[in-house]
Amino acid sequence: MVISDRGIVATSQTLASQAGAQVLARGGSAMDAAIAADATLGVVEPESCGMGGDLFAIYWDAKTGKLTAINSSGWAPKALTIDFLKSKGAATMPQEGIQAVTVPGCVDGWAKLHKRFGKLPWKDLFQPAIYHADHGYPVTEMISEAWKEVEANLAKDENARRVFLVNGAAPRMGEVFRNPQMAAAYRLIAEEGEAAFYRGAIAKAILKTSDRLGGKMNLADLSEFEAEWVEPISTEYRGWKVYELPPATQGIAALAMLNILSLFPLGTYQPRGLLELHTQMEAQKLAYADMHRYVADMRFSKVPVEGMISMAYARERAKLIDPDKARCDAAPGNPAAVHGDTIYLSVVDREGNIVSLIQSLYEHFGSRVVVDDYGFALQNRGGLFELDPQHPNALAPRKRPFHTIIPAFMEKGGVHVGFGIMGGLNQAQAHAQFVSNVVDHGMSIQLALEAPRFSKQTYGGCDVLIENRIAPEIRDALISKGHKLTVLGDFASKMGGGQVVVHDSAKGVNYGASDPRKDGAAVPEPAPYFATPKK
Repeated sequence: MVISDRGIVATSQTLASQAGAQVLARGGSAMDAAIAADATLGVVEPESCGMGGDLFAIYWDAKTGKLTAINSSGWAPKALTIDFLKSKGAATMPQEGIQAVTVPGCVDGWAKLHKRFGKLPWKDLFQPAIYHADHGYPVTEMISEAWKEVEANLAKDENARRVFLVNGAAPRMGEVFRNPQMAAAYRLIAEEGEAAFYRGAIAKAILKTSDRLGGKMNLADLSEFEAEWVEPISTEYRGWKVYELPPATQGIAALAMLNILSLFPLGTYQPRGLLELHTQMEAQKLAYADMHRYVADMRFSKVPVEGMISMAYARERAKLIDPDKARCDAAPGNPAAVHGDTIYLSVVDREGNIVSLIQSLYEHFGSRVVVDDYGFALQNRGGLFELDPQHPNALAPRKRPFHTIIPAFMEKGGVHVGFGIMGGLNQAQAHAQFVSNVVDHGMSIQLALEAPRFSKQTYGGCDVLIENRIAPEIRDALISKGHKLTVLGDFASKMGGGQVVVHDSAKGVNYGASDPRKDGAAVPEPAPYFATPKK
């Protein structure tokens, strides 16, 4: 762990962590540092995030103990309808291209968070991103591998090919990459605020790009968009209170999974052993079956939130776990009848305020549509809608899709933890595994991140991904129970990369951890050792 009495910034790319730490050293708040780090990640990890994506965040105020959360995910264009897509021959939602694009929410989220929790001038927060976009930066290991995976997809879009491929190929590890078009976009945002993105020159460029490709977005879709302040939802897990964001995110599945796990004595099980892994895998299937059936934009659909995270419902679902056999047909229950490619970053400042922030394009480079003149990719979050008009998550004008990205927070007594683990459907189950590692086995936050994980990235069936650091005899025993394992490498990227910060109120000390599955680091705020000494 990184341990400091000053602030710490943990992100998936060290240059972004450094940018946030520098902002803290200049007197910036935790939120200032988070925005600066996130903007920088849009430059140095462009396949995962950027101003063309969506954002969610949780903020914990150390003085008041109050949690504040924002949902800055974009809505579907008003003219993008199920009938329109079916008239174009679509049987399912497009996963790339302009019809997969919803309004990017990121920049409005930055603006609202800065207005409420920022200290430094808005324009200062974008200087690291502008610098790295203009001057260039050496591409790091895992990011270069992810970039290379989508060379063929990027080549399909004229702008993507010109901006993000070098002589037709993704930049190699250590190759210096520049993006002056993205620097120009950040300069506009720094000078003109979110208006540049939703009503000004960048908005016009987004619409020009969309029109050229046959998209349905119009100026009102952009200019009328507003991020939404939301109340986190929570559950108790063995004395810890764990918070997630409400639907349309998958955070509710993490809480449902923890509720089920609380009914089993995981603390007496071997860490990452047979009993623990089997129980967690079975709990994941049950929680995800409900998530897939019920979670949607609550402005459009009635989601049985209270039932889904009630302990009475968890007890019903837990009865379905057979200790000897994997269930391959987990069906959704009836919680209404019960009453009672992404980045994640976390920041803690020297006062103990915590930001837990996640921001994403969804898949590598999102829709793979790059905006004319401004060198950033648009997300493909619309791909998570359903084309079945009866489904709660059915595409509809100005509706937000089901969202995989989730920031999280947990606390017990004077210990407060901002954490998250990215990676599509991996996230809720990874959150639950992390919490269990900390709570059930007393692992440090770094050990809890590094511990081997499993991930099921489909609905239904018994297929599951697992890291090879799980002992072979345990993997064999899981297979004998009916689990169909795909064994991945030591620290597999498909398990997602996490970041964690902790503030210990009693000691006045902060802790940070960064996942080895990513290229990042937890970087502490530098002490003022070069400041002019007082006379």
